[in-house]
Amino acid sequence: MSERFAEKMAQHDVAKDTRLLGDFAVIYCNDNHPDAERAPLDSSGAALGVYGKRRPAVCVECAELLAYAEKRRASCPKDPKPFCSYCDTHCYRADMRERMRDVMRYAGPRSVLRGHAIDSVKHLIEGRRHARAAARDS
Repeated sequence: MSERFAEKMAQHDVAKDTRLLGDFAVIYCNDNHPDAERAPLDSSGAALGVYGKRRPAVCVECAELLAYAEKRRASCPKDPKPFCSYCDTHCYRADMRERMRDVMRYAGPRSVLRGHAIDSVKHLIEGRRHARAAARDS
């Protein structure tokens, strides 16, 4: 694990985004991979304590995606980070971007009922703000 990764993961907004991705991955994994064996996430972010005492318990496939997402979030060149869907720089490989899009589309609406109602409202407002800014710029 690089020193730069550790420094980025120590930032509040990066850690918060990473925890939220972990929560979304758990929602997605539990509902879409019901028979898969789950284990607490063993990743660089988890080793740094980003998820707190309760690491996300996900299957191997979702753990791979989440570890990849941690690295991509930590290396985002934008400050402040925009929504990936509105960003002109695509940090994710195409296959991983599609997998993360599936996770977000599935878990996002369901997260409202699973402890993320405030985050969802903030996300909706921020998304509209980005959409208006993109419309003005075009």
